[in-house]
Amino acid sequence: MDKQKQAKFLVEALPHIKKYFNKILVVKYGGNAMIDENIKSSVMRDLVVLQNLGIKVVLVHGGGPEISETIKAMGMQTKFVNGLRYTDAETAQVVRMVLAGKVNKSLVDSIERNEGKAIGICGQDGHMIKCEKQDEALGFVGKIVAIDVKIVSDILSMGYIPVISTVGYDDEGNVYNVNADTAASAIAGGLDAESLILMSDIKGLLEDCSNEDSLIRKVQISEIPGLIKQGIISGGMIPKIECCKDAIRRGVKKVFITDGRVYHSILIEILSDEGSGTMFYN
Repeated sequence: MDKQKQAKFLVEALPHIKKYFNKILVVKYGGNAMIDENIKSSVMRDLVVLQNLGIKVVLVHGGGPEISETIKAMGMQTKFVNGLRYTDAETAQVVRMVLAGKVNKSLVDSIERNEGKAIGICGQDGHMIKCEKQDEALGFVGKIVAIDVKIVSDILSMGYIPVISTVGYDDEGNVYNVNADTAASAIAGGLDAESLILMSDIKGLLEDCSNEDSLIRKVQISEIPGLIKQGIISGGMIPKIECCKDAIRRGVKKVFITDGRVYHSILIEILSDEGSGTMFYN
């Protein structure tokens, strides 16, 4: 980017920086952005930039590929039911080990190495994400029944980025694997966040799924049922967009689906007039 373009971006970004100052931005991190080390480092730097601009950043993450690799390395079998990972009690322990241990601490370290401040927690800490079984057929895949975000607010008040792995609990001491989009939506709602960004491996919601130039930039949540009927929202996009709708109904002002394969997609999304993905609003 040449100097004139840099200056233009800063001028354009200023009102957005003012709008987000001291507000909460929740970012759900996943997909290719977690696998590609260069993009991963870029995302962590972008979060630190936002933190230094006075924005209260919360990072929520999953880690499906890491879980699959660890289960395979341990000689355990991965079973899927209708495309969803079956999670028995033993697998749930592995999920916690991988997400709350390996993946979470790696992200915290990356933020710190990029001169940010971060603290890693999981949904069991502070009894943040209370669950019950989503479906007996899926084992310990968690349906969220209660959210307590006090621990997240406390970490934010100390000037750190909370890095949250999506592991849930119940009153019997069971461990639950929780969908990261669902958890991010509930956490954003509990925090009364200004915005939620769901990083994905697609550009956003496309009018034609085979044409990335057919991006739909803005969707009012009242339009969602019609888009489902038209087949524009289908398959795996339905639960993701239901999470967008749920977050807005919980009080989040705007939700974005943005392309995690693109460098600086978070900064472009919230600090530019046009953005880079699809924005959902009430």
